[in-house]
Amino acid sequence: MNLHGFYALFAKEVWRFVKVAIQTVFTPVVTALLYLVVFRQALEDRVTVYEGVPFVAFLMPGLIMMSVIQNAFANASSSLIQSKMNGNIVFMLLAPLSDLEVFLAYTGAAVMRGLAVGGVLYLLSLTMVDLPLVHPGIMFGFALLGSAVLGALGLLAGIWAEKYDQLSAFQNFLILPLSFLSGVFYSIHALPDFWQGVSHLNPFFYMIDGFRYGFLGVSDVSPWLSLAVSAGFLLALSALCLTLLRRGYKIRG
Repeated sequence: MNLHGFYALFAKEVWRFVKVAIQTVFTPVVTALLYLVVFRQALEDRVTVYEGVPFVAFLMPGLIMMSVIQNAFANASSSLIQSKMNGNIVFMLLAPLSDLEVFLAYTGAAVMRGLAVGGVLYLLSLTMVDLPLVHPGIMFGFALLGSAVLGALGLLAGIWAEKYDQLSAFQNFLILPLSFLSGVFYSIHALPDFWQGVSHLNPFFYMIDGFRYGFLGVSDVSPWLSLAVSAGFLLALSALCLTLLRRGYKIRG
């Protein structure tokens, strides 16, 4: 493995979002905190999801994980489409990097941005919410897994898209609906049977439910099921990304 080449591409992708941290890290944090303020004022005393768990304590893990996965997706997808549109992707193609090294660099940088957003949001939320942390290892594991899944999905979207509006359509018609309909703001047990079944087909639901279990120790489904589904989704996306990179699909064309 070309460790120097991998590290160079990984560092370039990390510094890309660090240099504009106000836009890439702090803006999504402020957005999530605004969600918290609004829902806290509107529903805190009116909704109980789990017995003994305040609504804001239920809500906060979902907001954190939603921010993690959306920003992991944005990092990988926007970087690749910018390289394609600006024409500087040729420098990556000429470098002695394997498909696996390219995949790991882009996905790893996406994980770093997702975790950075989630970490800042978690620390700030502690000043506003009494948030327990029952299983910190499970919480961190799902944050890592979820950001990796969306990093791979973002890379896939960046490979497929040929212009910015295609990438925007991918995000607006797939990522945002799956995020908002994944149980961030509600338990799926509050839904009719049909919509509960539909929710079980949403892989984002398992990432968020498992992440929430790490904080609260309770969840809508078994955390082991959530882990299996999330890991399986990551493996499938990784295999697809590596196949497309190997073929040079819409990259070397």
